[in-house]
Amino acid sequence: MTQLTPLAQFTVPLGGQSIELQQITFEAGGMPLLRTRIREKSRFTIFDIDPLTAQAWGESLLAWAQTQPRD
Repeated sequence: MTQLTPLAQFTVPLGGQSIELQQITFEAGGMPLLRTRIREKSRFTIFDIDPLTAQAWGESLLAWAQTQPRD
């Protein structure tokens, strides 16, 4: 059976979208994936990404966030 492990869940203050991160581990083996699940009212967007893509995406998010003013 495929195993989903919750990693993080938060709500975007502007817009109210719910973001959930889960690790997907496949029973048959292989590379675990990161599932990013975004819920906006009744609509869902789901990305299943590999570790290299997750790292590039995370680094890009951090680089942008570090250049923004903190209020």
